[in-house]
Amino acid sequence: MLQSPKIVIYWIAVPQSKHPANLPMPTLSDQLKALGVRVGARDLPPPQPRPTHTQPIEAVLPGRAHATPFGAAFVVEKIFARDYRHGNTPLPVTAPLATIAEWAREPRLAQGDLTRFVFLDTETSGLAGGAGTYAFLIGLGRFAGDAFQLTQIFMRDPAQEPAALSALAELLQPCDALVTFNGKSFDAPLLRARYTLNQLAIPFADAAHLDLLPLARRLWRNRLESRALGALETHILGATRTEEDIPGWLIPQIYFDYLQSGDAHELRGVFYHNAMDVVAMAALLNHIAQLLADPLTFAIAHGLDVIAIGKLFEDLERWEDAARLYARGLELDLAEEKFRETIKRLANLQRRRGDLTAAVGLWRNATSTRQVYAFVELAKHYEHRARDYAQAERETRAALAIVNARDFPADARASWRAELEHRLKRLLAKQKKT
Repeated sequence: MLQSPKIVIYWIAVPQSKHPANLPMPTLSDQLKALGVRVGARDLPPPQPRPTHTQPIEAVLPGRAHATPFGAAFVVEKIFARDYRHGNTPLPVTAPLATIAEWAREPRLAQGDLTRFVFLDTETSGLAGGAGTYAFLIGLGRFAGDAFQLTQIFMRDPAQEPAALSALAELLQPCDALVTFNGKSFDAPLLRARYTLNQLAIPFADAAHLDLLPLARRLWRNRLESRALGALETHILGATRTEEDIPGWLIPQIYFDYLQSGDAHELRGVFYHNAMDVVAMAALLNHIAQLLADPLTFAIAHGLDVIAIGKLFEDLERWEDAARLYARGLELDLAEEKFRETIKRLANLQRRRGDLTAAVGLWRNATSTRQVYAFVELAKHYEHRARDYAQAERETRAALAIVNARDFPADARASWRAELEHRLKRLLAKQKKT
């Protein structure tokens, strides 16, 4: 049988207030005052104005408003005198550009007026490109009389892009050739896309274009770990930037911070970075032009640089110059691997030129260091040109002895052995017929 639940009632005794019954209860405000807390703003000191350090771009850099049909663009200009040197290198290009033009397959570079060459570099809202990337700072450099003139076009707001592009189209002219660093892959396609999106004509569509990055890679990839423009400034031009410089990867974020705050203080370093990039391109073009115009008399300290120029001349089928450069490079300090590689390249070049005496001498020199390829080339020479099958056999057997030695790399042994045994079999058969 279920029992009824018990109900327990608790009584709480509340003490009576000690406040007299004939006086009103104190309010919360009264109680706060009794504790020394001031209520309201009447007794507070007047507010101080909020300090601000926001600097507009006009206060940071000495620029001007450049009028365009789409509004004004902010433009900064600077002149570098003729005696300015970027590191060890002056800016004016004094050597002919014939070899550079031949390498670039752009004859207009050799025939053009250097005052109509424009060095161009952009700073963008993103480093990877894409439809949403735009150039908020465009640097232009050109030779004007005895000086080098730098012009920088800045977008104070992305809405000013049509004005900036219009200013670029005007300030770019006259332009027979663009000179950039990685510009064929980045700057030029980006600007073309922005002109197209804004339904504006591309002002450099018919200009020749020299991109210095691929040329720098050809010349210094075997000696320098990096062929970035900053590395070339340091190791080739002997230039050092000041602490004002900004790393390239930081630049997009600095611009976005400026758009949010309106403070252009940090942009000073971005303008400096862009200016030095443009100036460095002019100095680099001058250095390369002198280097390629007469490399045998130009003071080149590194053997790898001489050999790199030789390779470039060989590709241009300037074989006599290439052979002389290889020979010069072999006289300089080279690592053993590069020395052997150059001997092989020079010997093959001499054979191609028809100088078999020189080629045989180089191959014979290489056999002293047990280079299998050299024995094979000698065997080919004696078999196919000299018709001396016995000597060809001796060269082949000498190569086989090296390949079969214990210290020969196992991964290369099989292919070399098959080729040499096949050659030896053919030579023995030819000797029987004679």
